[in-house]
Amino acid sequence: MTPNDKNHWRSTTILCVRNGDKVAIGGDGQVTMQHTIAKHGANKLRRLYDNKVLVGFAGAAGDAFTLLERFNGKLEQYQGNLLRSAHELVKEWRTDKMLRPLESLIVCCDKKNTLLISGSGEVIEPDDGVVGIGSGGAYAAAAARALLGNVPELSAEDMVKKSLLIAADICIYSNQKIRIETL
Repeated sequence: MTPNDKNHWRSTTILCVRNGDKVAIGGDGQVTMQHTIAKHGANKLRRLYDNKVLVGFAGAAGDAFTLLERFNGKLEQYQGNLLRSAHELVKEWRTDKMLRPLESLIVCCDKKNTLLISGSGEVIEPDDGVVGIGSGGAYAAAAARALLGNVPELSAEDMVKKSLLIAADICIYSNQKIRIETL
């Protein structure tokens, strides 16, 4: 769906924060269609590969589920190697005619890595372990970076929660029905 479509969906704030030996990923629950909230409590997070990989998605939900299924297959194929699985998914996403038009962004993490995966071929590992996607992603990431730099004793989970709440106060496409997963 393009921004010019009359039923354009807007939704999601996903944030991942790595602090010390812990990583947390969280997302809000709002799904918006045009100027109407269609759902308050959507779950945009998943655990993959025997709960060793956390994933959050933004964009078209059907597209995201297709990509998550493929990504989980890559994780199985490459025995949980997150970097290799992400690179192989991106190659498939860019070359497969059925996958190419899928509109979604994925944030994923394991005990060692945090990645942003996009359909335009990027696999990006943030320098500071913070990545946000979706309508409120930049707000949440900015809040998390401020917390990380000024209140580093907060847990990764607390940083994600506080940052998502800040984003929900700013972004009209985000809400305070937050889910958080940690490793």
